[in-house]
Amino acid sequence: MQRKTIAVSLTALFFLASVFAFAGDNTEVKGMIITRTGETLVVRSGEGTTTVVLTADTTTKDDKGLFGLDKQQMGDVVLIPGVKVDVDGASDEQGRVVAKTITVDGDDLEAAQMIEAGLHPTAEQVAANVQRLEAHRGQLASHDVQLAAQRENIETNQQNIATNKQRIETNIKDIEENTNRFTALAEYDVKGQATVNFEVGSTKISAKDQIELKDLANTATRLKGYIVEVTGYADSTGNAAMNTKLSEDRAKAVVTYLMQNGEVPVRHIVAPGAMGEFGAAAPNETKAGRAENRRVEVKVLINKGISGS
Repeated sequence: MQRKTIAVSLTALFFLASVFAFAGDNTEVKGMIITRTGETLVVRSGEGTTTVVLTADTTTKDDKGLFGLDKQQMGDVVLIPGVKVDVDGASDEQGRVVAKTITVDGDDLEAAQMIEAGLHPTAEQVAANVQRLEAHRGQLASHDVQLAAQRENIETNQQNIATNKQRIETNIKDIEENTNRFTALAEYDVKGQATVNFEVGSTKISAKDQIELKDLANTATRLKGYIVEVTGYADSTGNAAMNTKLSEDRAKAVVTYLMQNGEVPVRHIVAPGAMGEFGAAAPNETKAGRAENRRVEVKVLINKGISGS
């Protein structure tokens, strides 16, 4: 009888040890972020959806070093809906994955934000080029007899047209895919917002705007499951590359202030957008309009599933 009791006890201990071991198993998840709520992500992969939990110990790596941000301090801001990730972590008792390391495809995120920055006209221009190429192809066909001596050149042109069409179709597909990623932000309610304005060529936050950012941070940190979206802009003074860099630096300055002075954890901030001179709030032809366009827009967002919308 005593041996039987010991055997049953050992079996029970083995079962419990197996359960706890399973709960802490190392887990890898590869897929695309479909939604983000505060410190949790939902990642869709070929096996379905997985809830990923971010902690203070989670390390997020952007292999390309997007925006020049420090990988350890600023990594979590790149975790936005639509970005592909590779998550290494441990499963918990609720079947979630507690993330240890998250690797982001820097090229993937950069392409997505380029689409968000207003590059849709590229697709329209490409489509127009296709129409012109097709019209030219028809003219060549109608003059086939006269151009028999140039048939070799025509065939070469036709091959180029086919190649260009394939590239165009691929580009349009990528553009549509990346555009759809950012429609995920429609799943969020705006619970607070602020606009920070800047002097010409400057990234310095004024005392007045610092107070506004602190108030916004206080609003955010009292909410459950919030995220903060930061988007930088510039006026049309200077070239496009310079304006994009300036808007990026302004967004980074606001993110840094929110972290250091507003006590907003980095894992609650999504990737700062660098819009350059795109998305002007006022005409750039006037001094007042240009001043209004030198700005960073900050929004506190809550997933509608949490807010009950």
